[in-house]
Amino acid sequence: MTRSEKTDLRREAGQRTREGLQTAALELLAQRGQEGVTLREITERAGANVAAVSYHFGSLKALCNSAIEHALEQYLDAQIQALGPLGPSSTLQDLAEAFARPMMRALAAGGQDLAMMRTVARVGIDPPEGWERLTGKFDRSRREALRVLTANLPGVDEQELIFRTRCAAGMLNWLALAPIGAELAAMPAGRIERQLVPVVAGAFRGDGPAGR
Repeated sequence: MTRSEKTDLRREAGQRTREGLQTAALELLAQRGQEGVTLREITERAGANVAAVSYHFGSLKALCNSAIEHALEQYLDAQIQALGPLGPSSTLQDLAEAFARPMMRALAAGGQDLAMMRTVARVGIDPPEGWERLTGKFDRSRREALRVLTANLPGVDEQELIFRTRCAAGMLNWLALAPIGAELAAMPAGRIERQLVPVVAGAFRGDGPAGR
């Protein structure tokens, strides 16, 4: 084996260790939040040693922040991808389905996907360092939603539409953490959609005179 090949193997092994630590941190963060995880738990779950955390991330806090940022970025990318194809003729029902699609898929899939969503939900309550790095993606997701909302609700003020969008996002985050989220996760994917999409559409529509 050449020196270059050995270097490549070490690099691949290091990347696997890094990803394993991040995955383990994500799973534990989803269960308990940042205050509830320890370095020992993460390394035991990842099958790594404590020194690996220092080598790849510098500290437990930096590892947790990295896992949180990764989960949040994956969520935003999925939401932007779902919202992008919507056009001027899209309905509030279409918007609700696209907006909630990442969460619905995670509830149906369970495992790592749901752990990611639960971490994202906790982030909404306790934002991590580095949150500002993703501001552009937050703004893009909001713009995509507003594009459809404005076409469907032309008489509603933009700030009100932004408020409704934030309420819809907050509701989805709550579902990921609340007991009802476990009930939804036990349902088939089609039923999750039938249960959830009308509720999200209702949040976008609003109950006051402006939403009618």
